Amino acid sequence: MYGTIAKLKAKKGSIEQLRKMEMGRQPAGFVGSYVFQSDASSDELWLVAIFKDKATYLANAESPEQDKEFHELMQHLAAEPEWHDGEIVVSSPA
Repeated sequence: MYGTIAKLKAKKGSIEQLRKMEMGRQPAGFVGSYVFQSDASSDELWLVAIFKDKATYLANAESPEQDKEFHELMQHLAAEPEWHDGEIVVSSPA
């Protein structure tokens, strides 16, 4: 599996709009995603997105649909996300 962890900084008052954003699109190879809100700073979010492999992750990242979603997301962020991509080497499914 392959994915990304992104640190996001929400604009003041944008947390509710971010919570309401539609995450219903299921691109090829998509396994799942989670968004955490930091206890230390309520405007700091951590996004985790998981794909079957690097090829499907990159195909999604380069798609027009993902570009559109990213631009919608940026309307609610104070800065560009900090991305950390990589191979998942350990997992522990429920």
